[in-house]
Amino acid sequence: MERPTALPVFLAALIAGGSYYATHWFPVSPAFDPVWKGAGVGLLALWAALLARSTDGWLIAAALAMGATGDVLLETHGLTVGALAFLAGHVVAAVLYLRNREKPLWQAAVIAVAVTALAWWLPADRNAAPGIALYAAGLGAMFGTAAISRFSPFTVGNGAALFVFSDLLIFARLGPLAASDLPGLLIWPTYFAGQALIAWGVVTTLGRDRT
Repeated sequence: MERPTALPVFLAALIAGGSYYATHWFPVSPAFDPVWKGAGVGLLALWAALLARSTDGWLIAAALAMGATGDVLLETHGLTVGALAFLAGHVVAAVLYLRNREKPLWQAAVIAVAVTALAWWLPADRNAAPGIALYAAGLGAMFGTAAISRFSPFTVGNGAALFVFSDLLIFARLGPLAASDLPGLLIWPTYFAGQALIAWGVVTTLGRDRT
């Protein structure tokens, strides 16, 4: 890949995102928490932007940047505003994956419907279910289009699956896992690992295209 000096940015992203897991046990200042939380995926976005040489390169950088924005907005403006940023990121990611489609669209549609249906079922508050399902439709579209894209299933495919799993844990915390510690333990590591795998898989594939 070009610009080997960009690699330290990726490593810094892993350190920032991985270390944020410590805040599950050690609360930090409300002023610092959003910065720390957004740093991991924000640095992944910067890394992708440093290596971007095409529309696809800028699309993955934009999708990651919207994810980082969502991380910050969840802490500063609440769930709804943060979810809108993530939804925008899912749409951008789906466009990227559709530009690199290898498999039939119906496979992506089946995955998207399954994710949406499961997300709709999870919350105990049925008034919240429609909004959650709307967000999950974008989430499922991201996962489905990733699964039918040319990008590696071991990095991008598994990364998208981890992202979905993380969000389903959030929804399950509003329903069957409301009294469980499991969501709190798994939401951040599965989310950040998913984002890191997606970033690495897409960016390195695009880099190989140029060689």
